[in-house]
Amino acid sequence: MTLLRNLAWWVQDYTYAAIWQVRAAFDRTTPESFGTGPGVPLVILPGVYETWQFLQPLITALHDRGHPVHVVAPARRNQRPVADIARQVEDYLVAHGLTDVVLVAHSKGGLVGKQVMTGGEGAERVRGMVAVATPFGGSLYARFMLGRTLRSFSPANATILALSRSTDVNARIVSIYGRFDPHIPEGSELAGAKNVELETGGHFRILAHPRVMAEVAALAE
Repeated sequence: MTLLRNLAWWVQDYTYAAIWQVRAAFDRTTPESFGTGPGVPLVILPGVYETWQFLQPLITALHDRGHPVHVVAPARRNQRPVADIARQVEDYLVAHGLTDVVLVAHSKGGLVGKQVMTGGEGAERVRGMVAVATPFGGSLYARFMLGRTLRSFSPANATILALSRSTDVNARIVSIYGRFDPHIPEGSELAGAKNVELETGGHFRILAHPRVMAEVAALAE
């Protein structure tokens, strides 16, 4: 039964991902249209190979709640090393004068967000982070990947290990993950963080789970 359940979640997960990747290719909405609002500023950090439109349902819902939502241009598709993108995010926060920011991250975006929170001027500008399906401890599947970008998720990767040792910011992180993640067999539990395990599975489709919105609202509002 568990195998069949996980298989069903896997199919649903990739169906969700395929639909939103296709919609992203044709959508002409600009991220700047979400940058206004009286609420706490939110910064979106997509996962690897993801455009910001992949998270557009969540972005739209957050903006409708009154939050200015920012998408950092260099972080789109998120293919560069974590440290490089983190510096670009920090530069964006400084350049736009953003303070008391809540980061909303998916997958690799959560690694970037934690890097921002661990030091530098960006750390002082971040209230906390909600990270969805983030491989904080890496993924065993990384060893089977051909490209350098995906192999960097190895549990033995220097960045993964360094972030694992930086535990002082964990209390300001909410880690949300499903019971089964086809990309991260180890799961996304983070010691010292607020860990939220959903009663469902997936790596992508849990972005649309109501609990994600609730946790962002709890941290930001």
